[in-house]
This record gives sequence, structure tokens and C-alpha cells, in this order.
Amino acid sequence: LVINRTTAPEDLAAVPMTEGRDVWWHDAVGNAADVHEPEAFDAETPLFIMYTSGTTGKPKGLVHTSGGYLTQASWSFEHLFSNPDPALRDQDVHWCTADLAWVTAHTYEIYGPLSNGVTQVIFEGTPNTPHPGRHFEIIERYGVTQYYTAPTLVRSLMGWFPDGVPDTYDLSSIRMLGTVGEAVNPEAWRWLRENVGAGTAPVVDTWWQSETGATILSPAPTDTEFKPGCAARPLPGVSTRIVDDAGNTVPPGVQGFIVVDTPGPAIARTVWGNPRRYYDSYWSQYVEQGWFLAGDGAKYDADGDIWILGRVDDTLNVSGHLLSTIEIESALVSHPDVVEAGVCPVADPKTGHAIVAFVVLKVSTGSTTGAGTDSTGSTTGPVIEPGATPAGFPDRACEVRGLVGSEIQDRLKAHVAKAIGPIAKPRDVVVVPDVPKTRSGKIMRRLLTQLFEGTALGDTTSLQNEPAIAGIQDVLRERTLVKENS
Repeated sequence: LVINRTTAPEDLAAVPMTEGRDVWWHDAVGNAADVHEPEAFDAETPLFIMYTSGTTGKPKGLVHTSGGYLTQASWSFEHLFSNPDPALRDQDVHWCTADLAWVTAHTYEIYGPLSNGVTQVIFEGTPNTPHPGRHFEIIERYGVTQYYTAPTLVRSLMGWFPDGVPDTYDLSSIRMLGTVGEAVNPEAWRWLRENVGAGTAPVVDTWWQSETGATILSPAPTDTEFKPGCAARPLPGVSTRIVDDAGNTVPPGVQGFIVVDTPGPAIARTVWGNPRRYYDSYWSQYVEQGWFLAGDGAKYDADGDIWILGRVDDTLNVSGHLLSTIEIESALVSHPDVVEAGVCPVADPKTGHAIVAFVVLKVSTGSTTGAGTDSTGSTTGPVIEPGATPAGFPDRACEVRGLVGSEIQDRLKAHVAKAIGPIAKPRDVVVVPDVPKTRSGKIMRRLLTQLFEGTALGDTTSLQNEPAIAGIQDVLRERTLVKENS
């Protein structure tokens, strides 16, 4: 659909319009009536096909339907984000930072807010262009009251502002905060609340999926106490369980499979063109109980609250001990010199799995010059400039492309062992410019395993930051050369 040809007149012939494929806007739309008479459809009429993030395999085209999806999108938005006092809702300015192609944007940037008549910010661009404070400028300019973003971006902000957000930005309009995409690391949660939410704003750490269509777990915005990194409990109208292979509820502190035993009406109806994959992926394991298998590991704490531990496919089995990638990553990110971490399993003949950690070190705000990011905060250029010393390591040697001395690696291994236990200590720590992420900001840990083991890379169609792959390959290649020459 062509609105205008911007090619120079003398070059138009080099880019010809193809009849039947290329259509002028004014021909297609210009003669349309000013008034549209809406047509009634059945509630189960397909509304859109949303492809999954592809963190563990080839993306699946999920079919969402009209009536049920809109119902849950609208209600859950009101429950999570609208001012608890209806008389004050006209003052709300909502900002969901998600890319419009992501299901989060569909539910909490399009259908949910629009059906509630909400004023909102929609921003297309990178968060550090022309400088890392771009989001804070927007919050101040438009008086944003709800800021809903991905943990990836929060960790990027932590790296850009290691001393906290300058008080030159007025963020006093913020009433509440939210995170989505992956379980937020407790350290990132605290930084967000302290620096953007004045230390008092409620934080809705939401857990849901492309498949569920809307939020399943989250603290309530009216809660008076929060646990950093905890998804808390199911929203009204839906319910979950954490169970073992046989479907028995696991005790507190034990990792199990989280299932949705009472889904909401927004749940996807099938996988486009492949209903068998829909059944096999989500329903077959607990078909007798009628439970939806989310594919994430989780655990209850002593209070019965739920902690999401990451994809089951990413779970590490070290000498019979099941370990969560997210717990190890959170331990690494809690180290003052680490801004991002991706942990993956690699094969080990003795322990079954060995733990490998890919870490991105913090740099000063000024060091991000020339390194772009995508809408989730993923870097699209090198974070550590060749030959530079990362902030936090002024007295330690740092070699080119993230090849660092054993002292740093040993410090990080010891930090994890102290935070979780010796069994969780990574066998290898690799410092890299960036880790691969999907458009929604999820770390693609299967790619980290494949890169480290040197096997063929799986599907990468949902990869947002392609340069991360080449950066890691360069680091691993140079790492191998250093070992061979030592």
C-alpha cells in the first residue's frame, strides 16, 4: 500500500510498482465512506495470530479469538493498571514500552487500554537514543503514571545509571510500575522501585504468556507489601497449580511445573495450521486433569506465593539437583559489576549438566556512546569497547572483546556459591558484549548452549539482537585461542 514515492524521479524506473501487488493509498482508501457500519461476528471469530517468542524452539502461531480475548484483556487491564479510585482515572497516563508486535502490546497497549478509554504513550524507538535518559524525559514530559516494561530494559537502565537516576528528571507522576517478559531479578526490581518509583510505588510483576493472552499471576496494585521478583498469586477468575510429573502438588521450596487449571477466556484456541502441536505442547501431559502446561518451572514459598523459575527446557540438572537458570542469573546480577547474565546447561559426563554463565559487565553511561539498543534494551553494538576496562574493574586486567582475567571469573563463581550454594557455582563464566534475546526481551538460553558447545544454531527467526551472536562467537573463538596458546 503506497502512500508516497520518495525515490528520486530519475530512479523510479529502478524500483517499479508491480500491478496487483503495489496499490496506491488514495485508490484503495480515498473513496471509502466516512461512516463505517460495524458488522457483528461470533465471539469465537479469530482476531489475530500471535507467534510465540521462540525461546525453546520454532515459534508457534497462536490463534486468539475476539470475544473472550477482549473480555480478559479489558478486565485485567482495569484490575492491574487503572487507578483504584475511579474518580481519578482521567488522570492516568499509561505507558507500556513493549514492541507493538509483541503480545504484551496487543493486550496492554492496544485492546486493554483502548477498551478502557485510557490516555497512553506509544513510543517507537530505542531507549538510549539520543541518550540513555530518553525514557525519563518521556515520563516527565507526558506525566506518565503507569510504567510497564521488561526486566531487560530495567537492567540496561541500571548499567547506564550506576549511581541512580539523576534528580534532574522529574518522575513524580509515577503512581505504579510493572514488569513483564521474564521473572524480574530481585536486584533489578529494587532498582526500578527505588529509582523510578520513589521507593514507594507498587510493582506488578506480571506472569503470563502469548498462549494465555492476558495476565495470570501478579501482585495486586493495592498490596501493601511486595516480594522483589515474586509473581505472587493468580488474578481473580483464573487459577494455577505447581505440580510434579504425576500431577501432585509440590511442597513449598520444591520446583515443579506450573499449570493453569482454570484458564481465562483469552487463552489461545489452537496453533495455526497445526492443532496437533497445540495439543502436544500444552495439553497432552495433563490431559486427564484438563490442565494447561505453561512450560515454566515454579515453586511455592512458605506463604504460598509463587516464584517463576524460567523455562522447564532451561532447567539445569547438576548431579541430580534441579537448578533454576533465573535464580543463578539473579545471583549474578546482584553482583555490583554485572548488569546482565544468561545461564545455560552444557553436557557434562560426570554431573549430567554443567553450568555456564554468560555475563555483561556494567559500564559507565558515557561508555554506551555508539552502542544502540532495541526497544527492549538489548544492545545492538558492543558494550565493552575493545581494549577498554569495564567500570567496576579499574585495577584488574581486561582483555579485548570481554576476555577477562580469572580473578573476575572466580569472584563471580564465589558470589553465586555464596548466594545459592556450591552446587550452583558455574563451571565457566564468559564475559560477552550482549546475550541473545527475543523481541520480548527473553534470553534465548538454548542458543547460548549451542554457541558454547559449537553445535548448529536452532531457529533464530524471533531473535531481536542478531549482533549478539557474532559477538559471542568472537569471544569464544578468542577464548579458545588463549587456552591453546597458554
